[in-house]
Amino acid sequence: MELHPVRHYLTQLQNRVCSALEAEDPGHQFVEDVWVRPQGGGGATRILEEGQVFEKAGVGFSHVQGDQLPPSAAANRPELAGRRWQAMGVSLVIHPRNPYVPTAHANVRLFAAEKPGADPVWWFGGGFDLTPYYGFSEDCVHWHQTAHDLCLPFGADVYSRYKTWCDEYFYLPHRQEPRGIGGLFYDDLNDWGFETCFAFMQAVGGGFVDAYLPIVQRRKATPFGARERDWQAVRRGRYVEFNLVHDRGTLFGLQSGGRTESILMSLPPRVEWHYGHTPEDGSAEQQLLQTFLTRKEWL
Repeated sequence: MELHPVRHYLTQLQNRVCSALEAEDPGHQFVEDVWVRPQGGGGATRILEEGQVFEKAGVGFSHVQGDQLPPSAAANRPELAGRRWQAMGVSLVIHPRNPYVPTAHANVRLFAAEKPGADPVWWFGGGFDLTPYYGFSEDCVHWHQTAHDLCLPFGADVYSRYKTWCDEYFYLPHRQEPRGIGGLFYDDLNDWGFETCFAFMQAVGGGFVDAYLPIVQRRKATPFGARERDWQAVRRGRYVEFNLVHDRGTLFGLQSGGRTESILMSLPPRVEWHYGHTPEDGSAEQQLLQTFLTRKEWL
């Protein structure tokens, strides 16, 4: 199984996303941290901090290998016992400064496990999701329309299935609320054949930029004050809770001896928790919770 084209695509995707974000935040650039994993493999983590548009953005590439899977990956896959594995992907999280610009996350990845005398086991995964702090229907529709359109060449039902999976995955059961307005989420994808699954990875990777940048451009100059920043910090707390308690990627990275700084690059720089915090009746903050952070069809 030839994995070099996938690795090449992922490194180019990292370059494309970083260049696009730098163009939206002139004068601020990503700093690259190239790292090596002692157990095998490595990667490059790129971070942009304290920008005028992006308070913190991380875009990481990794390609790691090992002889024994972490519990989070091996629990339900006994067929992987005794196989050498490798995982590669690009993961990114963007925390804008302006609360009217949503936080965004995307990830595309490939996992493969092989041993002599047996067929390789592989699957693709990934997706993207949006976490607004203030709700705008046109932004939500654009986000989901882009997701729908990139899925359409792969099947009429693909968007619906992966949107539903995203809604179910990015959910905080202890809060009984979605993390955001969703998007796409897929995992264990191998039933289309390797080349078609790889093509879908490329569609998702390219689709993220098309979905997110128009929203950034539309909202980044919106005036805001302390009230909006405080609300943003409270809602970012929900983001932290999901990533540290529920996210499979975070658990896999930490349990497999991954690089902690790169795994936790997704966390926002400023977060607040207030006991029993409740927005005012009739406020834009309340509208976010009641109208936008609900599982619904946007198209």
